[in-house]
Amino acid sequence: MTAILFGSISTLADTSEIQRDAFNRAFAEHGIDWQWDREEYAGLLASSGGRDRVAAYAEERGEDVDADAVHATKSRIYQETLAATEIAPREGVVETIRAAREQGFQVGLVTTTSADNLAALGTALADSVVFDDFDVVVDVSKVGARKPDAEAYTYALQQLGADAADAVAIEDNLGGVASARSAGVAVVAFPNGNTVTHDFGSTRRVEALDLADLRS
Repeated sequence: MTAILFGSISTLADTSEIQRDAFNRAFAEHGIDWQWDREEYAGLLASSGGRDRVAAYAEERGEDVDADAVHATKSRIYQETLAATEIAPREGVVETIRAAREQGFQVGLVTTTSADNLAALGTALADSVVFDDFDVVVDVSKVGARKPDAEAYTYALQQLGADAADAVAIEDNLGGVASARSAGVAVVAFPNGNTVTHDFGSTRRVEALDLADLRS
């Protein structure tokens, strides 16, 4: 193993509940009578992409909803909330990044969220996780397809000059796991508070990160 690839925002800090709240507040701003509770939201997280999630939800109900506008509002609320909230890295994240650096591993962040969302999280975590120290950072502006497509990982590997067989991905959702696997990257599931009930099948799950464990 030569590279560790964090696969989503919530593999670094569990902001899933902040995201759910941002969706619900966005619905209210747009006059949409939806309220996603934790159980329903957990089920919706089986697919990737917030904008597409809103569009599919509206289609299932035969409702006319501007998914792009709703998602833009959700992203604004999410970013504002991050700026006003004390966010902590998940268990083992800081120690794993530090140990990886000391042992000469490349470390990347491979998402298909927006650059603005990443920037907001980077600011919130600046005292503990410095995004400028990542060897590669991928967001949706760098690739043409969102996860579960493999492109985000293939792009990251190309930028690093790394082989898929020499990398391990850390993912918190099923779409991310599928993306990493499609790129030929070994993956460890590190579910967040709203994906902890998901069935990751044969994918190994961890509750905290540890470099030695990732190498095993």
